[in-house]
Amino acid sequence: MPPDLLRLGGRTFTSRLMLGTGKFTDFEVMRGALEASGTQIVTVAIRRVELRAPGHDGLLDALDWDHLQLLPNTAGCRTAAEAVRVARLARAATGTPWVKLEVIPDARWLLPDPVGTLRAAEELAADGFVVLPYVQPDAVLARALEAAGCAAVMPLASPIGTGRGLRTPDLLMTVLDGAGVPVVVDAGLGVPSDAAQALELGADAVLVNTAIAEARDPVAMAHAFALGVQAGRAAFLAGRMAPRTHASPSSPVQGVPRLPDPEVPL
Repeated sequence: MPPDLLRLGGRTFTSRLMLGTGKFTDFEVMRGALEASGTQIVTVAIRRVELRAPGHDGLLDALDWDHLQLLPNTAGCRTAAEAVRVARLARAATGTPWVKLEVIPDARWLLPDPVGTLRAAEELAADGFVVLPYVQPDAVLARALEAAGCAAVMPLASPIGTGRGLRTPDLLMTVLDGAGVPVVVDAGLGVPSDAAQALELGADAVLVNTAIAEARDPVAMAHAFALGVQAGRAAFLAGRMAPRTHASPSSPVQGVPRLPDPEVPL
């Protein structure tokens, strides 16, 4: 069989698990988790790096970018204009045109702004960026982002950092149905079975941060997520059985003599 590769932004990847770099206790734990996950795409909040916030000073120097695809993100940007400006600063600072686009004016639930995200995506894609927009699971918006030239769409599973898992699988299916670019489920995954479920439904990849960084053993959890992603993808490719409303015996019944029905007392 040919290798099952993820094709994204003009590149190919063997891993379908992307990782974030926030919330780890230190760089050593972060590096261990990244290695255990087998990830090849790593997202970094470029505003935090530029501002040298605690826990992020030296982050770009802490990882081997010869073997990882850097995915700067525009976390913290509340408007389309702000996200576009930060994306351009990130490209100038890092040399990569890749950007995870986040436009989030909602401070309580951290839900993305669909209108602002589309506006920023159109401008950045026209400017040569490889745009991966973070959005709610909205099929109409997803198609508009594809038409704008985005390299992927990244619908949330549940609100950022909640660990509540895939709360709207039916909406995710509408995004997956007929998608012309990779669909990466991002935000809210809590355990490896959540990632497996997303891949089983047909998602091309997942992005995980909090569920790994805040685990009791982040390195072990990163490895577990890698296995969950592999299992979910393998199940999707294998093709699940059709669900039934009634029971169906596992053993064949042809040729088996039928016993008389037992007498039922009145």
